[in-house]
Amino acid sequence: MILPWHKSAYSKLKKMIDQNHFPHALLITGVEKIGKFELAQELIQTLLCEEQSCGQCEICLTLKKDNPREDLEHSALIRRSYYPNLIYCRNELNDSGAMSKDIRVDQVRAFCESLGKTADALQIGVIFYADQMNANAANSLLKTLEEPRGNTLIILLAHNANSLPATILSRCQSVHINPTYDQESASWLSQNIDKEVRADFDALQLLEGAHGVPFKAIEDLEGDYFFQYQNWQNLLLEIAINPTRVYETELFDGNELQVLSCLQQLLTEGIKLKVLKYDGANLELNKVVEKTSQSYLFKLLDDTSRAISLSKTTVNMKLLLDNVLIVWSHITHLKHYPTITHTQEF
Repeated sequence: MILPWHKSAYSKLKKMIDQNHFPHALLITGVEKIGKFELAQELIQTLLCEEQSCGQCEICLTLKKDNPREDLEHSALIRRSYYPNLIYCRNELNDSGAMSKDIRVDQVRAFCESLGKTADALQIGVIFYADQMNANAANSLLKTLEEPRGNTLIILLAHNANSLPATILSRCQSVHINPTYDQESASWLSQNIDKEVRADFDALQLLEGAHGVPFKAIEDLEGDYFFQYQNWQNLLLEIAINPTRVYETELFDGNELQVLSCLQQLLTEGIKLKVLKYDGANLELNKVVEKTSQSYLFKLLDDTSRAISLSKTTVNMKLLLDNVLIVWSHITHLKHYPTITHTQEF
């Protein structure tokens, strides 16, 4: 079954199959937990199943047993599927028993050698977290991509295509899975969460809180992240309505990046309300948006996004969040938009 937010990407892949223009190497990208493996599995079933992914035949049922995302308790170079002509490669425990931070060259060599064996049926190799290959591993894979064997398909799954060498990108057909905020995906999410939770939360709101990633929304609900997120959001709105609350932000301590992401989401939703001229479900956000200049919402969104990007540097995130919050606390009555310290450094 094709997940609702995969339909566009799958349609592109299916068109390649139908036109007999399928590549030897495919790159599937998307943010973490967007379901890259699920799309790859659906594609593999379509290629191998006589009914093109019926979900009921021996091949489809065999493929569903695969769980290459699960961490092994022993070192491994590659993993074999329950289906004989399918292999997986990902970062694994090394010989010392520690989880490797990258995919090593010896793994990629074993991967390519296994695919190089003669077989009548289609051979498929999937590399998880391909953007975690070290330089030697990437170079080793490149040799195979430069001289592709017939009847072989290599699928790379990656969070960030920019982390892959340009030489590899140029030899792959790329398909990207976008985050989703549509009603069909929200309905899927609603059907896949506990009934009690379903009664307490709006599925579209859950999607927004998870930045358009349904699997992340489910994972957040299993812990207490979503409830924390709700508390951060409520306090942020209180700060915009009552600026004195900006000095009562102990709740944010240690969660500066997540709070900035929460503010980013509020600003994005606020801009939608302002541009489309309608009231949303959040009454407090409606009040803030009504009193705020549209240009200031855009400027603060830009500064907040810059602040999030700076989290990868040595900048003091607590100080940066404080500076952003000072502007947010005065957003409804600013006469001139100020320069936020540090965001201009990016």
